[in-house]
Amino acid sequence: MGWLSYVHNKRFLQGKITQELRNVTSQTVQELELWLKERFYDVRVFSSSYEVSENLEKILRLSGKATKKAPARRRLKDYLKSVRKRFVDYAELMVVDPKGHLVATSADRASAVNLPPNWLTRLEEDKAVTGRAYWDKSLEKPVMMIAVPIKAGNGRFLGGLAAKVNFRTIDEILKGLSLRKTGLVYLTTQDGALISVSRSVPLRFLETKLAAETAQALFEREGFSLEYTDYQSKQVVGTLKRMQMLDWGVVAAIGRKEAYAQIVRLQGLTVLMVSGLLVGIGLTAYLLGLSIAHPLDRLTNGAAKVAAGNLEVDLPVISRGEVGYMTEVFNDMVARLRQGREELAAINKTLREKNMELEEISVTDSLTGLYNRKHLMETLAHEVARARRYNHSLSVLMIDIDHFKRYNDTFGHLAGDRALAKMASILTKSLRSVDYVARYGGEEFLVILPETGLEEAFSAAERIRNWVACDTFGNNEGQVTVTVSVGAAGLSEEGDTSESIIAKADAVLYEAKRLGRNRVVLWQYQAEEQRENESPYVIRHS
Repeated sequence: MGWLSYVHNKRFLQGKITQELRNVTSQTVQELELWLKERFYDVRVFSSSYEVSENLEKILRLSGKATKKAPARRRLKDYLKSVRKRFVDYAELMVVDPKGHLVATSADRASAVNLPPNWLTRLEEDKAVTGRAYWDKSLEKPVMMIAVPIKAGNGRFLGGLAAKVNFRTIDEILKGLSLRKTGLVYLTTQDGALISVSRSVPLRFLETKLAAETAQALFEREGFSLEYTDYQSKQVVGTLKRMQMLDWGVVAAIGRKEAYAQIVRLQGLTVLMVSGLLVGIGLTAYLLGLSIAHPLDRLTNGAAKVAAGNLEVDLPVISRGEVGYMTEVFNDMVARLRQGREELAAINKTLREKNMELEEISVTDSLTGLYNRKHLMETLAHEVARARRYNHSLSVLMIDIDHFKRYNDTFGHLAGDRALAKMASILTKSLRSVDYVARYGGEEFLVILPETGLEEAFSAAERIRNWVACDTFGNNEGQVTVTVSVGAAGLSEEGDTSESIIAKADAVLYEAKRLGRNRVVLWQYQAEEQRENESPYVIRHS
């Protein structure tokens, strides 16, 4: 009976060790894959930004040396730098063209794109690409590159956005794990090269390796516990679980002595039990009933509560034996489940906040704080449809700063940027709360005036023009005045679209420029009996 008890408990302990190691590897794989999915999600959001696709498309239309000084390249680089500062998981962000040539990077010094040989083909097929982990000599830290495609609005392939991801979060995930006193959790490649370890032990990235046969056995017998000699020449019991998104494996290992310490103690207990079996059978049965049956009942009831969703279970540890250890493991498992649920809720909250932040970045002009052209076209299309549906008036103003290039050449681009920001402030203050203003491009702004006819739009444009003309703009040479030219157009009965309204406003804006600037020109529909030339419109200006 004693020998059978020993054999049964040894088999039970081996199964328990295997299950404990499986739980640790499964939890680690889930957290690492969630981290990698978040990185791919971030990079896809970055690549879908209007700043990236529009500026990259402009750069691709240029050729030769013109691209190096193109404003689009500068804006793209500034955007990558601003995103890089906001997200600490990325060491560098790079934009490449369809041929794999580097277009812009968030770093001051460009580095090579370290991705698989067929990465451009995969990007053209609208697939994400993952590179291998490697040691970046310039950063002096381990990194890994991921890349996603950049598409134009019509679906045309423009290039790729590559991100150099650091391993800071991976190290934090592993170091947050606990696995007995001698337990270790580490990441390894299929050839046994170690990437990261859960404890502060000597490790050289991708140079410290497990034995080749050990690594092969762990990957071939995934999920089973094996006894082997680890990279520190220690006898351990470990198991491995593969990561689906990478060719890595997560290994959880416990020192062999610690893993089978209870077996050694059980051997002595077995000998003692057999020796005193005849004289202590009654007392042993009674003690077994108290030390095993009651704690097992508590474990059974506690497991039923956890299965029902109650994670506030905390069982008292009465004995120091096997059942007591099982109770400790059970309490630790429930605590991990509680912690995992809280961490998942925190991660979901963080993701929602990041989504809102990224959505705001994608529709906002970083210089003026106004909405950008992409958001403008969506809003104007919506307002045109609403005006059509309810038969309401709608007008737009196209505003351009006069002689802005001369202003930039005279006072510098920084002064020009401040002038654009102040112009945005003036426009925002001079309009109603229901009106909409956005930066159309360069020094041009577009204002949408819902529920506003042409006469009211003309008055609003005059108010803006006078306000700008009376204000002063500061620069490195003092205060100067700036003027604007305004083109005003409205929704006619001819079935205008958002593009045609902008075209009208743009046409009369150029007429205002031609007539001498600092004026408002209105595109007004003329009745048929008043038409005297080929055009059905008459131009009227301030």
